[in-house]
Amino acid sequence: MCLPNLTRLQTYRFAEHRPILCVEIKPKCGFIPFSSYVTHEMKHKVCRYCMHQHLKVATGKWKQISKYCPLDLYSGNKQRMHFALKSLLQEAQNNLKIFKNGELIYGCGDARSPVADWRELAHHLKPFFFPSNGLASGPHCTRAVIRELVHVITRVLLSSSDKGRVGALRPGLRGPRVCEASPFSRSLQRQGKNTPERSGLPKGCLLYKTLQVQMLDLLDIEGLYPLYNRIERYLEEFPEQRKMLQIDGPYDEAFYQKLLDLSTEDDGTVAFALTKVQQYRVAMTAKDCSIMIALSPSLQDTSSDQRPVIPSSRSRLAFSVSVLDLDLKPYESIPHQYKLDSKIVNYYSKTVHAKDDAVVPTRLKESEDCTLVLHKV
Repeated sequence: MCLPNLTRLQTYRFAEHRPILCVEIKPKCGFIPFSSYVTHEMKHKVCRYCMHQHLKVATGKWKQISKYCPLDLYSGNKQRMHFALKSLLQEAQNNLKIFKNGELIYGCGDARSPVADWRELAHHLKPFFFPSNGLASGPHCTRAVIRELVHVITRVLLSSSDKGRVGALRPGLRGPRVCEASPFSRSLQRQGKNTPERSGLPKGCLLYKTLQVQMLDLLDIEGLYPLYNRIERYLEEFPEQRKMLQIDGPYDEAFYQKLLDLSTEDDGTVAFALTKVQQYRVAMTAKDCSIMIALSPSLQDTSSDQRPVIPSSRSRLAFSVSVLDLDLKPYESIPHQYKLDSKIVNYYSKTVHAKDDAVVPTRLKESEDCTLVLHKV
């Protein structure tokens, strides 16, 4: 199948001679599990992404831990969203890439990145945000350009979008709104301040719709894995039923209608197990999707453009938003996800959380009341 070039504007006609900037973000899972099937208490406090970072660094996947936390991006709070996006820019890994006219200029995830640092990135971005070229070079210029990029991306992510179909898929946000491992939250705690939980995502924005689909993971992998095994036992006895169960498709209207059942009370049937497994597969797809934001300088006369436009300090940018990596996660990957989940949580609990606990007694000693006892001499 021939896919469209999503590093270019996808809405309406545009002048080919205009430069195109495209930012690809893989936001990951934006909520902390709320399922009663979760056996690891840590999973109710720290998000999967932040825990997984430690295991990836330990196994050599990445050199250092990212300060990015998905819950900050999905919070709808601009302060937290700005911090999240800057963290992605500092440590892109595979979660952020920037293209200019279809060519990758930032975010390979290793030392061979096409752009070595923010200074060179700012050089590429400057014509988009400061077209008059009135901004001098140097650290101040770099910070100003990066700040404009972050603010524009935030506005686009919070803008209304007709992309996708959420419909009645509204599980409702539950569980903690703040990840305890988020560097943003920890920084405020050290200052004696509370983290602003969330300003709320506009219901029409793409992040809101993505989060709603992610939250079809109603049971967490711990609650889902026994249901997967129930289906496997059924298929061992009745292998000819695999097609009827639509495990391999087609993913049509009938499949979609089954996703609307948000009940979590297990009646012991294969039908219940199948519904939860299919919801989980859709949720996992949303957790691993990519958002593509294409930006192009908007002409002064935009009446003929009919494209959504976002303002920055010194310019106006036409934009389009697309979603990719939407192939449904394979049914056969569920056992792997179950093992990986256990591995991530166990490593985090034994290493990072254990170190945090070791610090607590010292802090308690420092805060204990001191009683002075005088003895006669």
